[in-house]
Amino acid sequence: MFNNPLIYNALLYFRLKYAYSNLQSLLGYVFMKNLILAITTGLLLALAWPTYGFPLLLFFCFVPLLWVTQKSILKPVKKSGLKLFGLAYLVFFIFNIITTWWLYNSTGFGMCFAVLANSLLMTVVWMLYRRVSKSLSVNLSLVFLISLWMLFEFMHLNWEFSWPWLNLGNGFATYTGWIQWYEFTGTFGGTLWVWVVNALIFKGVLAFAETKNQRKLFIKLAVAAGVILIPIGASQIIYHNYTETQDPVEVVLLQPNIDPYTEKYNTTNERIADLLFEEASKSLTDSTDFLIAPETVLAEGAGVDIRNFEYSAEKEKVKDFLNTYPDLNYLAGIQFYRLYTNEEDILSTTNYVGKDRIGNPIWADFFNSAFLLNQSDTSQIYHKSKLVVGVENFPYQSILKPILGDVMIDLGGTVSMKTTQKNRVAFTGINETKVAPIICYESVYGDFVTDYVKAGAEFLAIITNDAWWGDTQGHKQHLNYARLRAIENRRSIARSANTGISAIINQKGEIEKELGYGLRGTLKGNVNKNSKLTVYSKHGDYLAKLAFIPAIGLLIFSFFQRKKH
Repeated sequence: MFNNPLIYNALLYFRLKYAYSNLQSLLGYVFMKNLILAITTGLLLALAWPTYGFPLLLFFCFVPLLWVTQKSILKPVKKSGLKLFGLAYLVFFIFNIITTWWLYNSTGFGMCFAVLANSLLMTVVWMLYRRVSKSLSVNLSLVFLISLWMLFEFMHLNWEFSWPWLNLGNGFATYTGWIQWYEFTGTFGGTLWVWVVNALIFKGVLAFAETKNQRKLFIKLAVAAGVILIPIGASQIIYHNYTETQDPVEVVLLQPNIDPYTEKYNTTNERIADLLFEEASKSLTDSTDFLIAPETVLAEGAGVDIRNFEYSAEKEKVKDFLNTYPDLNYLAGIQFYRLYTNEEDILSTTNYVGKDRIGNPIWADFFNSAFLLNQSDTSQIYHKSKLVVGVENFPYQSILKPILGDVMIDLGGTVSMKTTQKNRVAFTGINETKVAPIICYESVYGDFVTDYVKAGAEFLAIITNDAWWGDTQGHKQHLNYARLRAIENRRSIARSANTGISAIINQKGEIEKELGYGLRGTLKGNVNKNSKLTVYSKHGDYLAKLAFIPAIGLLIFSFFQRKKH
């Protein structure tokens, strides 16, 4: 009967169809399983993040995605690379959207760009790891991934599309008792910590899957537990043995709670100053050393002409107030501008603003600045130099502006490129106390803040305006990232927020006092000065720079190795 070719072909057809159907079902099952694992990684990352999360999850959050990646290399199927790309992108999209969705409150476009672009960059890192894994052993591949991820985070601290908000070392910001050793490593120590533990657990799972040997799995898990617990134990020892030298400075922090969308930029500087000084007078005493007001608290119109600041009404108003408090130092945020009529004088960050009455072009530099005034004749000024992408900085303007046009985001003030300065400075108070004038977003950058400390800052003043994001995780995360800077440099922090959380943070990163979101008032307390430099203050992000060696070395080495499959 089976010699009949028609019957034989019919049976073969149905067998193949049945096998294909089973293969489709199997592939569908595998994909769904991988999809669940990918979603698990994304959710674990998000649920570990400050200020609502538990950072212990960071230590095994990447294991599901590592497993999926390993299987896509060992058992490749059609378009396995493209499928892994989609799964990895989903992981990092979930992570980004859950942790930074609050950016939507200030700018929908900015939030979409930040989430989509950052997810893509993280995915590219992951796909490079997959490419190298095809040629290298599991151990070398993991070393490459750890090094490459650290380089990615380092890039995010230093290029023009900078967005280091989700660097893994930031994930311990609310658990400062675990990371007192950041004074030696900075946040890259935390990133390395997270990845080493993930790699150890993944290796244990992989060994168990291959051999079903529970003992090997338990050994790997025990080693991973030790790698988690030993740094925490060391941190606790440092924490309980660190004592601040008692060298107090009394500060009063202003939190005016002015709505930046409807009020701040439409109120005269004189009126703002009256409000600030009226509120300050309730808390100031003759022993107060510093009165600190938030970022761009004086921002009427386009700002104050920096060339005329010495003779401005704004400075005269402050000087009159300081006559009542001769030992007081007043540190505050201000928006400056400087006009040009000669095209030869303009900078790369200079903005074209129109023409004068006779048709000559006018350009302007705009500055988000801090100033310090006291009874001395000197005005000390610093210009913010880590700028918010799309709001204060148009990245790679010469390349992108012809393509995108002017896409600067309006957050209520002057929509323009801001001009920066090359070096960090420490303001000197009337009693010779040196303070760092850190402006808003700058406080997210660890190595950058060390430059203030190396300039002599004995405590850190952070002036900020976190009202743009509403009462969300945004301003809470921003506050807690400041705690990392306190530990890294062993510097107390006086943080003045327009709307956000004003706070006094000690050298262990503990919040000693705070004034909550949406409240108007002052916060008074003492911060201790410190002039000693930590290892991190001296050397900055050296771990990230060292990661360049294995990352590039292994990448080159992989090109000379045969693919495993």
